[in-house]
Amino acid sequence: MRYEKADNLLQLALELQAARGGLSLLDIEQKFGVGRRTAMRMRDAAMRNFPQMEEVATGERIKRWRLPTGTLDRLVAFTAEELAALESATRLFERDNREDEAAELATLGAKLRALLKPDVARRVEPDLEALLEAEGLAMRPGPRPRIDISVVEELRQAIMACTKVKLRYRNRKTKQVNERLVHPYGFLHGHRNYLVAWHENPKANAVTLFALPHIEGIELTAEPFQRDPEFSLEAFATRSFGLFQSEPFKTVWRFSPEAADDAEEFIFHPTQQVERQSDGSLLVTIMAASDLEMAWHLYSWGDKVEVLEPRELAEMVHGQRVEWAALP
Repeated sequence: MRYEKADNLLQLALELQAARGGLSLLDIEQKFGVGRRTAMRMRDAAMRNFPQMEEVATGERIKRWRLPTGTLDRLVAFTAEELAALESATRLFERDNREDEAAELATLGAKLRALLKPDVARRVEPDLEALLEAEGLAMRPGPRPRIDISVVEELRQAIMACTKVKLRYRNRKTKQVNERLVHPYGFLHGHRNYLVAWHENPKANAVTLFALPHIEGIELTAEPFQRDPEFSLEAFATRSFGLFQSEPFKTVWRFSPEAADDAEEFIFHPTQQVERQSDGSLLVTIMAASDLEMAWHLYSWGDKVEVLEPRELAEMVHGQRVEWAALP
């Protein structure tokens, strides 16, 4: 327990140095999963051990504290596991054809390695190579969408600057290319990669998904836009089972006793509720949109899953149930 407290104190000190705007007591509660009094004790302990800790003048009623830059430089080191996690993320981006993010993470990894002392680097490198070999991300095959990296880079600039963008966008069905004036909000990545943007059009005026491979040209404008303060990219993404957006609905799936243990290891959706039945089967209840993407996934479970509701999704899935040699 004493070691755990010391570890938490050191972690808090690192967070206090990293947070330019400082940390409040609420931030400490949330980061460490502790109550108010424990958060106060942790703050006080940090003050005792690091007298250079200072209160940040924010002009708000909520108090915030931070440690000056450089306070913990001699205490900071990077483990092989941490560097491997960064390298794995880089390879995942490369595998998904997100080369701009991969390049930035690769640069970050190089900077971190440059900070390692020579003796530490010699100890870390063999472990890092072993971890990456075990992960096998670079060798993992699979389909991935084609993306014009220059388009993504320009969109990211517009997102950060909050400037409107003109897209030359190809309709997937008609193949026609039309101009779209949009306010870029962010990206959603999955089996397809999309730009999430407000479509400025009298017939639209709504947040819309634009498939990145269908963007054939882009023009950054100097006209700023004001992001909708009520919009949350996380909440927008959570509405759907995958990427497609529509009105969420309640669906209930029953996994057979043979598949229940495997299904229980999945997080199908953030809204899911899971309940074991007396016969060993598993009921999964979800509130989300996109019945087609649900059907695509449920197809991989073959005859080991049954859709109890709604009827429309059951009709899509049940005619396609087959007996697979293995479960997902």
